[in-house]
Amino acid sequence: MRNQTRIIIENVKPQLDNGAFAIKRIVGQYIHVTADVFGDGHDLIEVALKYKHESDKNWSEVRMKPTQNDGYEATFQVEKQGFYTYQIEGWVDYALNWQHGTERKIHDSQHVKSELLEGAEYVKAIQKQATKEEKAYLKEVEKIFKSEKDYHEAIQHAMSPELTAIFKKYPERFLANTSAELQAYVDRKKALFSTWYEFFPRSASQEPGKHGTFKDCERLLPRVAEMGFDTLYFPPIHPIGEVNRKGKNNATNAEPGDVGSPWGIGSQYGGHKATHPDLGTIDDFKALVQAAKVLGIEVAMDYALQAAPDHPWVKEHKEWFKWRPDGTVQYAENPPKKYQDIQPIYFESADWENLWNELLSTALFWIEECDIKVFRVDNPHTKPFYFWGWLISEIKKKHPDVLFLSEAFTRPKIMNELAKQGFTQSYTYFTWRNTKQELQQYVEELTQTEQKEFYRPNFWPNTPDINPFGLQFANESKHLQRYFLAATLSSSVGIYGPVFEYMVSTPMAAGKEEYLNSEKYEVYHWDWNHKNKLIMLITRLNFLRRAHESLQQTNNIIFCDTGSDSVMAYIKYNDNFSDRTLMVVSLNDQFPIQTSVRIPIEKIGSNPLQLTDQITGNTYWWDKEWNFVELKPELPFHLFKIA
Repeated sequence: MRNQTRIIIENVKPQLDNGAFAIKRIVGQYIHVTADVFGDGHDLIEVALKYKHESDKNWSEVRMKPTQNDGYEATFQVEKQGFYTYQIEGWVDYALNWQHGTERKIHDSQHVKSELLEGAEYVKAIQKQATKEEKAYLKEVEKIFKSEKDYHEAIQHAMSPELTAIFKKYPERFLANTSAELQAYVDRKKALFSTWYEFFPRSASQEPGKHGTFKDCERLLPRVAEMGFDTLYFPPIHPIGEVNRKGKNNATNAEPGDVGSPWGIGSQYGGHKATHPDLGTIDDFKALVQAAKVLGIEVAMDYALQAAPDHPWVKEHKEWFKWRPDGTVQYAENPPKKYQDIQPIYFESADWENLWNELLSTALFWIEECDIKVFRVDNPHTKPFYFWGWLISEIKKKHPDVLFLSEAFTRPKIMNELAKQGFTQSYTYFTWRNTKQELQQYVEELTQTEQKEFYRPNFWPNTPDINPFGLQFANESKHLQRYFLAATLSSSVGIYGPVFEYMVSTPMAAGKEEYLNSEKYEVYHWDWNHKNKLIMLITRLNFLRRAHESLQQTNNIIFCDTGSDSVMAYIKYNDNFSDRTLMVVSLNDQFPIQTSVRIPIEKIGSNPLQLTDQITGNTYWWDKEWNFVELKPELPFHLFKIA
C-alpha cells in the first residue's frame, strides 16, 4: 500500500482489543492518552490528540507533549454522557523545522538571508487563519524578512517565541498521518460510585408469618437512607412459578405454603412484566420507586432472563426453550446444583430475533413505566455476549442514565468480556479474597492493568447465594473488617441485609457456601428496629464515603508497607490530589496487633503528615517514614484524613 506520509503512530493507549470496545469514564473524569510517534530523519514533528463528543460536529484538540523514546502524552476531560471519539494526528512541521534550523545557523554566525526569504513564505501562508492582531504582526514580520536593511531585526523575529507560538497555533499539517479512531463511553457518576443494600421485599412485613408488600418496603426506606445506602436492590419481584417450585433449603418438593425462589419467574399471574400479587400492584411499585427517590435512593431491579415451567412464555413461545426428546424442557443446572424450577432461555432458537426484541421490551417496560434506571443482571455469563452488547447499546440510545451490574462469578476472561460489552459495574472475586497478599494482588490487578479502563468493580462481602467461608460463624470484628475493606478498596460496595449487619451466617452444611434456611426459599420476619455496633459503623463508613472524593473512585490507590502480614494499609486520593485518605486495617479478628506503617513519602510528597481519624476524631502527627499503629478487634481499622 502506498502512503506518502512520513509519520508513524504506534501503541496508542488506552484502547481495548484494537479499538473493538470503548473504554469507560464518568462525567468530569479525564482520559490520559499516550502513543509512540516518530518520523524519518531529524525533522521536528508535532502531535495532536483530537477528540469530540458524539453530539459535536467539530474536533477539539490538545497538543501532545514528548516524553521518552518517541513517546507522547496528553489529557482531555469528558464533560457529557455518551460516546467520545479520540484519535492522534502527527505531522512533520515544516515551519517549525525552518525556525529551528535557522536559529541554529544564526547561533553559528551564519548569514541567513535566503532562509529569511523562505521564512517569509511560511509567515505569509498562515495569515488567512490568524486573528486581526496576529495578522498585523505577521505582515510586519514578512516585510522585515524580505528587507535586507532590517536583517538584524529580522533574525530576532526569526528566533522569537511569539512566532513559534503562532506557527504552533496554525500548523500546515502537510501529509499528516492519523491513528484509528477510538471510543470512550461516559456514564453518570453513579456508574463509578454507589452503595448498595439488598433485601427481600417479601420479608419486609412487621407481622410474623405475613408476606411483605411494597408498602412494607416503603416503611423501611428511612432505615436504608439513614444507613447511607443510595441503591436499594430487590431480588425478582415477579410472580413465582408453581410448577416444580422449590421448598425450604432448596428442597426439590415444596410443601403447602412454601413460597418458592423469586428467581423461578412466571406463573398463571404473569411473567417478567408483572409483579407478584402478594407484593402489590405495579402502581404500588411505582409509588415505592418514587418514595425512594425522595430519600436519594434508586431502586435496582433484578433482570433475570429465565422462566419457571409455568411462565406464559413457555406456552406462547415454545421455540424459546430447548425441548428434550421425551417432550420435557431442559431445566437449569450448574453441577452439582440443579434448578428444577428454572428453564433457561434457548438463545440458539430460530425465532431469536423475536426473542431478543421481547427481552429488550421487558427491560424498557420497567425503565419507561416505573422509572427504573439500575438493573442487577442475574447470571449474564450464561447468555450470549453479543446479545448483551446489543441490548445495552439499544437501551443506552434512549436512556443513557440506565446502569447494569453484572452478577457473574465465573472465569476472568468471561467476566472481562461482559464488562467490555457494556456492563456498567461487575461483581468480583473480593468475596473470596481474605489474606493481605490476595487482597492487594487482586486490587492491583483491577487498578493497575488494562482492567482499569473497562472493569468497574462492586465489592460484596455476601449475597443471598454466597455465605462465604470467611463469614461463617464469624464474629463482629470479622464483619467490620470485611465491610471496611469492601467500602474503602472499591468505590462501589453492596451487602445483602439484614443478614450481614445482623451477622446471620450459619451454613447449610460444612463445606457449603449457602445459608441454612436460606431466605431465597422462605419468608423471614426481621426485627428491622434492631440496632448494633455494626450498623453504627456501616453508617459512619457510608457517610465518610460520601464526604471524601478519594473514596468515590477505585483506581487511585497506593499500598503501604506494614510490619505485619495481618495489617493492610493503603492511601486513596482524588484526581487532583486535594483529598487524601489513609486506611489501616487489621485482618486478625481475635487479638490486638501492634505494628508500624511505612508512608511512601516519595509518592505523596509531604512530611510530616497530620492525620485525623475519621472514626474517633483523634489527631496524630506522623513525622517518620515508619509509624506505630495499634489495632484491636473491637475497632479493627483506622480511616485517616490526610491534611
